Amino acid sequence: MLLCPVRACGRPLNQVEKRVVCANGHSFDFSRHGYLNLLQPQDKRSKLPGDSREVVAARRRLHDRGVSQAHMEAIAGLLNLHAGDALLDVGCGDGFYLGSLSGQSGCLACGIDISASAVEAAARRYPACQWIVANADRAIPYAACSFSIVLSITGRMHPSEFQRVLHPGGRLLVAVAAADDLIELRGRGRDRVERTIADFADRFRHLATQRITSRADLPASAVEDVLVSIYRPKSATPLVATRLTFSLDLLLFEAASHARPARSAIVPRN
Repeated sequence: MLLCPVRACGRPLNQVEKRVVCANGHSFDFSRHGYLNLLQPQDKRSKLPGDSREVVAARRRLHDRGVSQAHMEAIAGLLNLHAGDALLDVGCGDGFYLGSLSGQSGCLACGIDISASAVEAAARRYPACQWIVANADRAIPYAACSFSIVLSITGRMHPSEFQRVLHPGGRLLVAVAAADDLIELRGRGRDRVERTIADFADRFRHLATQRITSRADLPASAVEDVLVSIYRPKSATPLVATRLTFSLDLLLFEAASHARPARSAIVPRN
């Protein structure tokens, strides 16, 4: 399913021992942790693009505390994955969602992120999945119709590429931060649901929307992890234990080219 990322190539990549090679001779080695780095020099704007090791570690600690569990369970319920599904997580981060979903369902699972630190962390914890370092904002390095489901959680979105790599009638689940997400730290935000539906309207049919909100009492060290993970500087006053709100809007779509227009079914928000 993988395609060569070298400019003007795009040939299929085939595995030969511990590397993948295309017909034009471009070759990429698997790292010692089992992931592939397909990121090309022209596809990055800095030496180490994406989340830093510090950010990846902070988010991993928050996942391990359980602050994302309600979101993960809601995503699993909406997707209803089976072993025969092929799932792609675009902007997979440290792999928490993809690794958990794959472990529950046994589906084929592939994750892409521009951060090598994030992908390395994902590959270490979830070796059964395929992990790729690549810039999915430019292009997703998989052949057309490779996946039955695409997942995008609070990341950049590329509607045309999402549609291209999906099977006919494939599903797309997009998660965006809800207006009350982390309201205690950054105030009330924008409601992104209508704008997100509009952004995908030309290529996808909106099936359902669900808001998942949970709250957690966190010690000061975990509050600091939240601030690090959202790139927000610490306040001048010492951090204290705080109850924080974690809230996502989940939007489920179907590829429009193989679906008749229909009204969206809105799932009641929690």
